[in-house]
Amino acid sequence: MIEHYGFGEIVINGKRYIHDLIVFHNGRIKDKWWRLEGHRLSIIDVEDVLKDKPEILVIGSGYSGLMTVDNDVVRTLKDRGIDVIVEKSTRACKVYNELKMKSKKVALAIHLTC
Repeated sequence: MIEHYGFGEIVINGKRYIHDLIVFHNGRIKDKWWRLEGHRLSIIDVEDVLKDKPEILVIGSGYSGLMTVDNDVVRTLKDRGIDVIVEKSTRACKVYNELKMKSKKVALAIHLTC
């Protein structure tokens, strides 16, 4: 579970992270998640999520929501049976926790700044 999120940091299960990351539905974390273009999410940036096959991917678009998500990302994920929720990172963390509590196979891809 996400215990805390603030600009530039997130605490998950007692561990503090200061880089963008992906949390897979099984709890595995890919720390230091880099995108081809820092404030733009493309399908290449979430290839690991496609392989993981969660029911839902929650995308945290940054503290102020400045990371854009290409329409083809949402379309490709939905075509593969993965629902997509895009929110500013504070709200994304809340949504992720709520879905985890409902035992959903949920993954989180989160931009910690901007």
